[in-house]
Amino acid sequence: MSAISSLCPQTAIVTRLRAAGCVFAEDEARLLAAAAATPDHLEAMVDRRVAGLPLEQILGWAEFCGLRIAVDPGVFVPRRRTEFLARQAAAVAHHRAVVLDLCCGSGAVGVALTAAGGDVELHAVDVDPAAVRCARRNAAGARVYEGDLYDPLPRSLRGRVDVLVANAPYVPTGSIGMLPPEARVHEPLVALDGGTDGVDLQRKVAAGATRWLAPGGHLLIETSDRQAPLTVDAFARGGLTPRVARSDESGATVVIGTRRPD
Repeated sequence: MSAISSLCPQTAIVTRLRAAGCVFAEDEARLLAAAAATPDHLEAMVDRRVAGLPLEQILGWAEFCGLRIAVDPGVFVPRRRTEFLARQAAAVAHHRAVVLDLCCGSGAVGVALTAAGGDVELHAVDVDPAAVRCARRNAAGARVYEGDLYDPLPRSLRGRVDVLVANAPYVPTGSIGMLPPEARVHEPLVALDGGTDGVDLQRKVAAGATRWLAPGGHLLIETSDRQAPLTVDAFARGGLTPRVARSDESGATVVIGTRRPD
């Protein structure tokens, strides 16, 4: 008899999840039970969670800005703190804005901007083929490209982007080993590793932004409070006027850069 079926199912699940180090064991147990088609399915999902797989990859979705975003195995899981990036981007997006979501992962930020209102023209890019497939499912009607940053974009998009968002990886290479196993084992390294100081990808994004932004357009990048000065410097070197936005509630930091009007 299985560990789950021999006890009260919910109690057994919570016990196993707590023993595996899951901080929100009760909430996770409830979500897993609701998603299970059969007791055997439930037990298999709990086994995967205890083995360290991210809950969202097991469920097949993550909640983001009140939306259910599909998350396939091996795809970066959108973080709740990144909702602050989406809200900051929505605040500067006008009706019929052209939005470019770089390092889009599952496409969560771009989808949230589309859902926020307005007739958004959404473009998204990721270098990871699994992420691109996932983003195409989530962002139906958007143009999702596979490639490195700006490389796969059509030239017709140059100078037209009103809002450019990037949740580029910003974990320093030397800190990857300190991430929880959920991330460093089950999420792609390309979505985590930001180089020696964590700002390598951010510098590349900022350096190329003015070629794609419309006059007065905005680049928004999630960073850490500690790395924000480096991100600000990258924006200034890229010809943008930077400012920093912080959320104490979510512990999120976003640098916003504006292309000067011609």
